[in-house]
Amino acid sequence: MRHHRWIHAALALGALLPFSPAGRAEELPDRSAEPYLGAIVLDAETGATLFEDHAAASGYPASIVKLMNLLLVLEQVERGALSLNDPITVAAEASTIGGSQVYLKEHEVFTVDELLYAVIVQSANDAATALALRIGGTKDGFARLMTERARELGMTATQFNSVHGLPPGPGQRPDISTARDLALLCREVLRHPDALRYTSTRERGFRNDTFVMRSHNPLLGTVEGCDGLKTGYFAKAGFSIAATAARSGRRVIAVVLGSKDKKIRNAKAAELLARGFLELAKKTAPARPTP
Repeated sequence: MRHHRWIHAALALGALLPFSPAGRAEELPDRSAEPYLGAIVLDAETGATLFEDHAAASGYPASIVKLMNLLLVLEQVERGALSLNDPITVAAEASTIGGSQVYLKEHEVFTVDELLYAVIVQSANDAATALALRIGGTKDGFARLMTERARELGMTATQFNSVHGLPPGPGQRPDISTARDLALLCREVLRHPDALRYTSTRERGFRNDTFVMRSHNPLLGTVEGCDGLKTGYFAKAGFSIAATAARSGRRVIAVVLGSKDKKIRNAKAAELLARGFLELAKKTAPARPTP
């Protein structure tokens, strides 16, 4: 079988990792598999599952967590608590985040809109932190808001412990989710029309066009109708993607979680989107008349 029993036995030990008495996190176990840890395809309109394969397997979503950042910010904007044109002054804490970034400097000022593009297109961890500090007060405070919103959406197997999806440092716990939970998040994000403006952007300038941001989503421009959403990767997490596409007025969502190989992840995501549209066509095909 593609997924060995020992993998799922290990995942069943619990979503949160044990800690040593000294407070140091034990070595993060690998949660990736071939061709993937888990996958699912949903009808975006109804939420119906069109295909699933180990969709409840628990893995590390990595930068896909930034879709929750996007959702929380857009909800704040729609409630009038925040404006896309509001300026955000970069705090020192946001200027020292590693990984993918737009190299924010302390005291620089950017609008919420600019930072959202950085979060989604460049997958900028520093921009995600700047937005999190504005809304949550602290990174931990925003992570709690992320998890609370996840519970409201029925993402019962998800725990957010970071605002960006980076692997945990000493004394920290990893972000945990499943393909099924991430698909629920995608469906909620797509309820907000502004979301696709960010997730469909393949390239955009930042800091007065002195820095060119390029999407990490290889399906944009290569898979018919694909206009989002987000990729994720770090070594122990494997390669993941939450993808969506619209064709002939119908939309599907596909999530591939924890693939060991980037090319396989991309191919499987494209295959699953196509499979989703095929399943939708079967469901809406007119019945053949009886002879």
